[in-house]
Amino acid sequence: MNEMLLELGQNAKEAENMLRTITTNKKNQVLAAVAEHLVECTDELIKANAVDVENGKKNNMPEGLVDRLLLTPERIQGMAEGLQQLVALEDPIGEVTGMKKRPNGLLIGQKRVPLGVIGIIYEARPNVTADAFGLCFKTGNVVILKGGSDAIHSNEAIVKCIRETLKANDITENAIQLIQDTSRETAAEFMKMNEYVDVLIPRGGKGLIKAVVNQSTIPVIETGTGNCHIYVDESADLNMAVDIIECQDTESWSLQCLRITSGKCEYQRCIAAGSCKPSERKACTDARR
Repeated sequence: MNEMLLELGQNAKEAENMLRTITTNKKNQVLAAVAEHLVECTDELIKANAVDVENGKKNNMPEGLVDRLLLTPERIQGMAEGLQQLVALEDPIGEVTGMKKRPNGLLIGQKRVPLGVIGIIYEARPNVTADAFGLCFKTGNVVILKGGSDAIHSNEAIVKCIRETLKANDITENAIQLIQDTSRETAAEFMKMNEYVDVLIPRGGKGLIKAVVNQSTIPVIETGTGNCHIYVDESADLNMAVDIIECQDTESWSLQCLRITSGKCEYQRCIAAGSCKPSERKACTDARR
């Protein structure tokens, strides 16, 4: 096995024991501290991200992908707010569900416990780095991240910021680790680290998910790619349609435009453009802005 991956796996298993015993209050305290430190690191994160964005443009990355890659003070604040939202959530660990009493008096139930070490493979979306850490840490899991090569400098900066906070709060820094080698060969090896990784989660498009499911020998939580299709009939209530469109999980119109240009789906606000009234077209345009 790759020596770098072996070291990451060993570090993760050592960190697992500590994370299983952290109290809810401590987890929330650390998550809040990470959120605060991310904002404090804004200049550092944007500087690192600028390298990825510039490289992306040099490599003729589509405009929509560049926008997805870009970090701004507002987006970093959004990452921090996401972690604060996790603080407000109930801690699922330790919850007992489905308790049943057997005829002999024996009580049998289910108790929520951490999975252990979670590996997450994702594409060039820096915000996923903070989101993945937050979700795993809240549930007492160690995480090993394998992000896309296009966002490597951004991911390194975000992980550095998180690890600094962990150290300052007397938590093992290895609660989060980033695979810095972005080669496909390393990714393929990572998918076979059964001895060190308990579950693998692909976070991205259909191609990435399929590759992980087909190649991994580690149990995979196969996520869906989502429903990107919105059909607005000419007889529809346009105001209602716009509300539905704006309530999607996509916060940036550029991502929705990307889905059209990449051929992954059809995204149409007015399906029959010829029959749309000028006022309806303007409403579509205004909503898109």
